[in-house]
Amino acid sequence: MGKIIAIANQKGGVGKTTTSVNLAASLGVLEKKVLLIDADPQANASSGLGLDVESIEIGTYQVLEHSNTPAEATIASSSPNVWVVPAHIDLVAIEIELVDKENREYMLKQALESVKDEYDYILIDCAPSLGLLTLNALTAADSVVIPIQCEYFALEGLGKLLNTIKSVQKIHNPNLDIEGLLLTMYDSRLRLSNQVVEEVQKHFNDMVFKTIIQRNVKLSEAPSFGESIINFDATSRGATNYLSLAQEIIKKNS
Repeated sequence: MGKIIAIANQKGGVGKTTTSVNLAASLGVLEKKVLLIDADPQANASSGLGLDVESIEIGTYQVLEHSNTPAEATIASSSPNVWVVPAHIDLVAIEIELVDKENREYMLKQALESVKDEYDYILIDCAPSLGLLTLNALTAADSVVIPIQCEYFALEGLGKLLNTIKSVQKIHNPNLDIEGLLLTMYDSRLRLSNQVVEEVQKHFNDMVFKTIIQRNVKLSEAPSFGESIINFDATSRGATNYLSLAQEIIKKNS
C-alpha cells in the first residue's frame, strides 16, 4: 500500500518543488517506486523532471475532473523509478470549476484510490496557496512535509498552515499526519540561518527532520536542465541532503 505525502506551504519560494522533485528522485534511486503528482499550475515539478509541459494533454487537471484516470495521465520521468502526473497552466481554472461540485475536496483522494497500491510513495507538489487544489492534496494525503526556509520570515505563515492542517484533520481527513518540517536553504555561515534552525527545533522538537537542506548552486541549476539533482550531480551536497531525507522517510515508514 503506497503512502501519499503532500509537500505543502502556502509561502512561495521555500523549496517545495525542489523538494518534491529531488525527494522523488532520491526515493527512486533507493529502489522505491514513486509517483509525483504536480498540483501546481506553474508546472515546475513536471519541467524539473524533463517533461515538455507545452505538449501535455492529460494531466492533474483531467485527474481532478475525473475525466481521466491517474494511470492515463502518468508519464515516465527522466529519473529511475519515478513517474509523473504532470501539470499544465490550465490547472489554474480547476479551483473555479470544482467550486460547485459535490465532494469537491475529495476529488483527488477518489482518483488516487485506483493507483495507491501500485507505488511505494505518491508525492504531491502543492501550489503556493491554501486554495482548493492544496485542500484536495491534504485530503488525499496520509501525511504532509512542510518545507521551511532558513530565513527571517520562516515561521510567518506557518501557524496559518498548521491551522489549515488541523481543520483538514477535523473535517476531511482525520488520518492526516505531519511527516515532518524540513529546513531548506540553510547557509551555515549566516547567523540568521542558525537562529532559525534553533528556533524551529526548539518549538517543534521531534517534528523536524534531522536532515537539513543546505544552499547549493547545483540544486538551483538542475531544474533548468530538466533533471533532478541526483541525475545532474550525484556527488553534490544537494544530492547528499535529499538522499539523506529519503532515507529518513523510508526509515520512519518501515
